Amino acid sequence: MTSAIRTALIGMAAAGVLLPVSASAQFKNQGYLTDTQGNIVRALGANVCVRTSDWTPARAVAQCDPDLVKKPAPKPKAAPKPAAKPKAKPKPPAKKPKPQYLNIEQKIELQGMPFGKAEMTADNKAELDKFLAGLRKATKARGVVEFGAVIVTGHTDRIGSMGYNMKLSERRAVVVKDYLVSQRVDQKLIFWEGKGPKQPIPVTKFCDNKMKRKQLIECLAPNRRVTVEVVGRALKPAAKPKPKAEAKPKAKPKPKR
Repeated sequence: MTSAIRTALIGMAAAGVLLPVSASAQFKNQGYLTDTQGNIVRALGANVCVRTSDWTPARAVAQCDPDLVKKPAPKPKAAPKPAAKPKAKPKPPAKKPKPQYLNIEQKIELQGMPFGKAEMTADNKAELDKFLAGLRKATKARGVVEFGAVIVTGHTDRIGSMGYNMKLSERRAVVVKDYLVSQRVDQKLIFWEGKGPKQPIPVTKFCDNKMKRKQLIECLAPNRRVTVEVVGRALKPAAKPKPKAEAKPKAKPKPKR
């Protein structure tokens, strides 16, 4: 992201609300997006820390990913003095358990955009529609995903200058961002940026620049894409009770001879 947009994001995070950026952004070389005071930015609604592309499990922090951080062994407590047993009080009625949530992270690559253009193909739209429908569909295993943040990243192939490709990748990200808004995704939750040709699909390293231009353009098609990442939460499915073990039948006594 540009420094101006990063400053805007930081201001929004300090106020407790994440708003969409209007230009590209550049994350710090760390696992989470932070404001000027070093506080980690959390996504609106889902209260989920926003990770950067540099995030790894080794950079997890307890306040965002407690399951990935080793907890220190608790210090042994001194044995309390025995106290007089109070009279038993009647048990209050059992409270209904609060719903528990799971953090959800889903990603899709919309590949094969037209060469030199910022347009979604019919296949791109169909793939994105199916992706959104899956997130919104309630199932027994996972409830409807509540969107916390949607990160849209545009990419290009390596043909052309860096300046041209950076602007083209940003236009591609904006096209997908606008399509998401048309599909009822809250614009306040969407963040977008352009990476140009900096993150090519690994298989395209075999595309030789000595190829004929038409052949090279076709070979590099997977790089002409937009990545959509969704961070949110969904209801944690209730644990199923374990079935009781059936009692084994008693052995019949052997007949006497």
